[in-house]
Amino acid sequence: METVLFYFVLINIFTILAGYVFVRKSMVWPSWLLLVLSVLIVHILFLNQPSVLRMFVLITTAFTGMKVVSATVGYQDKTNKLTFKQWLFFCLTWAGMKADIFESLGASPLPGGRQMIVFGTSRIGIGLLLVFGAHRVVLLPLNPDVSYVLTSLMLLVAFSLILHFGLLNISAGIWRFFGVNTYFLFNAPLKASSLTEFWSKRWNVAFSEMTSITIFRPLKDKLGSGPALIIAFLFSGLLHELAISVSVKNGYGLPMLYFIIHGCVVLIEKVLFRKNILFLQNKIFAKLWVLFWLVAPIPLLFHYKFMQEIVWPLAGLTLR
Repeated sequence: METVLFYFVLINIFTILAGYVFVRKSMVWPSWLLLVLSVLIVHILFLNQPSVLRMFVLITTAFTGMKVVSATVGYQDKTNKLTFKQWLFFCLTWAGMKADIFESLGASPLPGGRQMIVFGTSRIGIGLLLVFGAHRVVLLPLNPDVSYVLTSLMLLVAFSLILHFGLLNISAGIWRFFGVNTYFLFNAPLKASSLTEFWSKRWNVAFSEMTSITIFRPLKDKLGSGPALIIAFLFSGLLHELAISVSVKNGYGLPMLYFIIHGCVVLIEKVLFRKNILFLQNKIFAKLWVLFWLVAPIPLLFHYKFMQEIVWPLAGLTLR
């Protein structure tokens, strides 16, 4: 165990150091190659390790590699580059994919940091309460299927509150005190009135930044916006396959199908908007529309094996 963890750390350190060179020299294709090789090596090294650990190392390695790719693509036409110190802080302490915001590191503090930290702390508290509640739900004399669905939903919401709305907002708030224009990476997703808005502006802004910088923009002029959009969703599906299905060695293709469905729905929305079909302007219908497409296919994304081997164990629960 100690040996493979050492290699994991070494691979990610190398990725960060090599990535700095790639960004400064605008070496786009080597950055993609580094991403693929680092993830492949870590996957092989941890092939027989517990699923939770596999998920952690695969996500971390892919995340680090994608930071290198995003920054290399984003800076290829710019003369100003990040200093090594700015690069390290971007890679190690911020979950977003826009590296240029760290160019202002050390400037005057920006407003809003305290509110972000308070908001994040409160969401961690709510998330922990939901985990506690899930422990109570599994003890109730419910139908097993009902118990599974209810407990799983509580845990998914809980972990999202703790990580996405908690720790990431605290990180953003802290950096604003140091002059870095960080922002909410999960920006009021319940306000989304279309799936397009949900994925582009509301949910996991870091992920939309990443796919926009590395996939959509480079391909849009060559293939058109429609094909570029579908490829971006396919790439998102591939990364979720890595984090979810590869981690538990099961459920292959299900997360990809989830993102294929969403990519197609986003294309449909764009056609509806372009033809001035305005039924999504009804606020109630728009909310129901978004909720349906998010929730109805969600067993494809968070399939049973993932819940059994990762989500429930992270909460200290056993799913049989």
